[in-house]
Amino acid sequence: MSNPARPPAVGVLDQGAAATFPPGFLWGAATAAYQIEGAATEGGRTPSIWDTFSHTQGRTVAGHTGDVACDHYHRMPDDVRLMAELGLRSYRFSVSWPRVQPGGAGAVNPEGMDFYQRLVDELLGHGIEPWLTLYHWDLPQPLEDAGGWPARDTAARFADYAQLVADALGDRVKYFTTFNEPWCSAFLGYGSGVHAPGRSDGADAVRAGHHLMLGHGLAVQALRASRPDAQLGITVNLYPVTPATDSPADADAARRIDALANRFFLDPVLRGAYPADLAADLREVTDFGHVRDGDLAVISTPLDMVGVNYYSRYVVAAPAETGAAEAYWRAPSCWPGSPDVRFVTRGVPVTDMGWEIDAPGLVETLERVHRDYTDLPLYVTENGSAFVDAVADGQVDDPDRLAYFDAHLRAAHAAISAGVPLKGYFAWSLMDNFEWAWGYTKRFGMVYVDYDSQARIPKSSARWYADVIRRNGLAAQ
Repeated sequence: MSNPARPPAVGVLDQGAAATFPPGFLWGAATAAYQIEGAATEGGRTPSIWDTFSHTQGRTVAGHTGDVACDHYHRMPDDVRLMAELGLRSYRFSVSWPRVQPGGAGAVNPEGMDFYQRLVDELLGHGIEPWLTLYHWDLPQPLEDAGGWPARDTAARFADYAQLVADALGDRVKYFTTFNEPWCSAFLGYGSGVHAPGRSDGADAVRAGHHLMLGHGLAVQALRASRPDAQLGITVNLYPVTPATDSPADADAARRIDALANRFFLDPVLRGAYPADLAADLREVTDFGHVRDGDLAVISTPLDMVGVNYYSRYVVAAPAETGAAEAYWRAPSCWPGSPDVRFVTRGVPVTDMGWEIDAPGLVETLERVHRDYTDLPLYVTENGSAFVDAVADGQVDDPDRLAYFDAHLRAAHAAISAGVPLKGYFAWSLMDNFEWAWGYTKRFGMVYVDYDSQARIPKSSARWYADVIRRNGLAAQ
């Protein structure tokens, strides 16, 4: 690995200059099925782990659930027309596994798959490229009851599901990504328990991470055999991890968190091996006995592209003498083997999630993936910010979000100028939605959603983004 460096000064990149992106750059926005679809019990859909989790008292803010969400299931044609009005060239969506294969096994549910057939056709009819994510955290509940992602069989079930989706949609969908942010599925779902299914066991989290990657490799093999012309990849959430000081202890803390947050997934998928230091860090958590011969060869099945989700930077310090971890936006139980590493805040601007705004970190992240791992095309598959929004005179002005997008798109352009093969950018999110354990209290959307009336109001950031797409770049300021 490259040694973590001290974080640069947080600021804007090339703030005033115009920036034109390469011809054919793919401009899009992203959503996830459970966050927007609603219709939780309609059309043969059965419960996912997020249905169970959100209906469990105390798991989400104010008991919010995704039962209705943005009602996209019923409002899909209007939502696609709105995408077209904004000029989106691509739309990244996820398929709800329990909607198309209830229970996570057996034959396809025709009514559930029909929804995605109609969505894909609607997108193509408006000149919008479908970008399909197979899994955005909604594991069918029966598979969780059988052991969930810590159980090896779940990886095989996922490959079967991937084949069903490819058979139904692969004639019209060119881009497939297997998983969205497997770190969150493993370490938030099975480590800290703040995400579904709400389990808290470090060894289970590590096993879940491995089986997610195994499912990825098996699915890529199935998709490749079925749809050889498809563009196949995975989306990982990555963070520059930097030490709070120049001390060796802080450098080691950064190395540990980098291993769990970034290299845990990048190394097996793109190098076919786990980092040696990661295994040493986790020796009191697991002996990696769940890794079988041939697993890493499957996991590292060649890809066509890599998706990067970027939101912020981690700045970390060695454990304090008291052993107490500093409060931050990742619970200590997310980090098996390194629970006492402290996450340090720097007093820089933050979003409504409390995440520090650090556009230069996007350049570092993209350059690192390209320099240290792969020459494959890269896509920013998520990037965005939550802020408090309000409707005034029928409009929503969100200058902070607009500034966030502007700074990060300038960072993306800087990465391209430095030689990174970045081919597209997906804003997170198209619309306000169910923000997981935060329910409806956090708004990431470029489009405001009134959850009572389900009215959609494009925010000023949406109109600005439409202009960026139209000019294929950023105007001079």
